[in-house]
Amino acid sequence: MKTFKESFIKKKPLRMASAKAQSAMEYLMTYGWAILIISVVLAALYQLGVFNPMTFAPKAPPGACQVFRPNGPGTTQFINLEGVCSGELPQYVMEVIEPPSNGIPSYIEAKNTPILTIPTTESMTISAWINVISERSGFGNEFLNIGFDGSYDEGEIRDNCYLFQMVRGGYQEMNFGPQLGQWYFYTGVYSYNGVGGNVYLYVDGEYVGGGPAGPGTATTGNVIIGEVANIGALNATEISNVQIYNTSLSANDIQALYLEGIGGAPIDLQYLVGWWPLNGNANDYSGNGNNGQIVGNVIFVSNWWSGYTPP
Repeated sequence: MKTFKESFIKKKPLRMASAKAQSAMEYLMTYGWAILIISVVLAALYQLGVFNPMTFAPKAPPGACQVFRPNGPGTTQFINLEGVCSGELPQYVMEVIEPPSNGIPSYIEAKNTPILTIPTTESMTISAWINVISERSGFGNEFLNIGFDGSYDEGEIRDNCYLFQMVRGGYQEMNFGPQLGQWYFYTGVYSYNGVGGNVYLYVDGEYVGGGPAGPGTATTGNVIIGEVANIGALNATEISNVQIYNTSLSANDIQALYLEGIGGAPIDLQYLVGWWPLNGNANDYSGNGNNGQIVGNVIFVSNWWSGYTPP
């Protein structure tokens, strides 16, 4: 026969376990909604890139690195880089938004200067980091035009197929198909051979294709960075670190430029024509003074690094 004392001792742990379970349920009912809300907020912040390591990486302010030409614009003697030129992430990048209401083109334009007049009998390299956030229907967006005179383009980069074109001499078009919301490093090279030339196309430092193209004819020397087509459908694009050279950079040079990352400095100062980091302004930091003018809806954003993976 069990004594009262024995029965009490055996039942006591059960009562204690029941009390603990009840206490846990009361805790969850009291604080469960707060825990759920905190979890949702943390997930949203993660999606916005708040916990991205690049959020806390050092950022170079506007004008942190530039080319110094002691003998003035257009000269090549004793040129060098000055400032913080170690490839730090930019503090800002250019963002172009073309609203559907009016379709007004938005861009930065550096107008007629002798330094930017690229002869049709001259080789050329253009490069830029581009992130297409949203894309309009129809043909791709024209992000970079060299020698634009209102009708023709000397050299051109577009997004949906990655195109580098020489006017009235044919072009090369590659069906690259970039992913929306991802940064890519685009490079187009035109190598003149005396009567015409060849174009070579690179994405993220890798050769993707090319072929023959005749010489261009536009010689106004304008540079347009941004959206130049008047289509009238919503489009948003981020652009950074535009560089132009009056020579055909080698595959090794282009790979080296890519490996520097989105904040990389020019690699061949001798042939550098223009350099627009677009880190907070439209200035040319090549030492040639080809500062741009903002037209339309161009802004500079600091939360640009979503979709960017360092090389």
